[in-house]
Amino acid sequence: MSTPTSAEIAARLDRLPPSRTVWTMVILLSLGGVFEFYDLFFTGYVAPGMVHAGLFTPESLGFFSALGPLKVAGFGTFVFSTFAGLWVGALVFGQVADRFGRRMIFTWSLIWYIVCTAIMAFQTTGLALNIWRFIAGIGIGIELVTIDTYISELIPRGERGRAYALNQVITFCAVPVVAFLAYALKDTQPLGLDYWRVVILIGSLGAIVVWFVRRRIPESPRWLARNGREADAERIVADIERRVQAETRTPLPAPEPAAPEVAGAGSLAEVLRPPYLRRTVILSIFNMAQVIGFYGFAAWVPTLLIERGIHVTQSLAYAFVIAIANPFGPLIGFWFADKLERKTQIVGGLLIMAVVIALFAQASQPWLLIVLGVLFTLAANIMSYAYHGYQAELYPTRVRARAVGFVYSWSRIAAAFAGLAIGILLHHYGVPGVAMFIGVSMLVGIVMVLLGPATRGRSLEDISR
Repeated sequence: MSTPTSAEIAARLDRLPPSRTVWTMVILLSLGGVFEFYDLFFTGYVAPGMVHAGLFTPESLGFFSALGPLKVAGFGTFVFSTFAGLWVGALVFGQVADRFGRRMIFTWSLIWYIVCTAIMAFQTTGLALNIWRFIAGIGIGIELVTIDTYISELIPRGERGRAYALNQVITFCAVPVVAFLAYALKDTQPLGLDYWRVVILIGSLGAIVVWFVRRRIPESPRWLARNGREADAERIVADIERRVQAETRTPLPAPEPAAPEVAGAGSLAEVLRPPYLRRTVILSIFNMAQVIGFYGFAAWVPTLLIERGIHVTQSLAYAFVIAIANPFGPLIGFWFADKLERKTQIVGGLLIMAVVIALFAQASQPWLLIVLGVLFTLAANIMSYAYHGYQAELYPTRVRARAVGFVYSWSRIAAAFAGLAIGILLHHYGVPGVAMFIGVSMLVGIVMVLLGPATRGRSLEDISR
């Protein structure tokens, strides 16, 4: 397809008004992300059960026992394996969605996750558990990159911010669910299995549902147009236009004249040289910084509460209360997601996270720890939906998945080592040491985001120029 025709497809999508069809696509894509988030966040809530089962002793961990001090850092090897897998998935395989299409990779990476996570649930040694966690993480890494790319290309430019907010309202609903299951099932053996194994299996079984709903999600017309499939792109856009017009009962506005996307090689090397090199460096450093606060708190919250003097059973109960806040961050953000510049939302979230974690490190009263945990979670999740949308907006369609995969991969590898670092800091310096680590990282993230371009209300093709 010619470049001008690709621009026409993009312009027709960007002029669509809010409608049931548009928001249905966001909801269906988000359902694919629910179980990835469930998988990511069950880490902290199943930790006590895994530790109690003796999976993180030197004998059980095998060669993983060499990664750092045991005890708290023993569980850190599981966190390390999780994010090492996500790193490989995002960096090495994130580009497959640029080659084979968003829809195909969305589907098959989900299957990968289901199978590997189910196998992981039945492992009896820390070594085998960590290996299968790593393999499952590859599929999750691919899926998260693909969903971010998919949403940016299907949703009109005036609704992209709210689309990412709604996406994370839905996906973050998985967090209180997994927290409640871990709390309710603790010290039980449903079907003769340890509670933490059941928590893991529930996520795999639930993800099967997404296999059936994926059929209602079309391929990205932008990707089709860039890959010479003119008839398919035209058919999908025409069908979306027809449904939107029927729902709104008004004629669609004429597409605004759109500048064509600048031609390029469509390879990873393109994002590592001008004009995209600056954006790539900024986003790579930002991702390394933000993830230390985001997952550093979320994955370790029960353990952090224990360190603040809360009993292990109470820590899971309090962690569940904090987890309930997860969907409410992006839900609050839904009302200003397209009214404020994306950068402003990210910086505001990071700043609040830095302040709150410092207060958390000094608090000891249970009610205050819960309040601060909720505030941190709300700010972190507003920051999260905003930056997921932001980084997908900064690159052209031909390299969007591989570019997002590359910059996002730095958060995965940073989280892998941060899990070990937090375990060591917690062991030697307590929660104040962890808070200092997170606070400084948030400030680095703020500086990076301030250096990036503005995106609100602009077409993807204009931003990529």
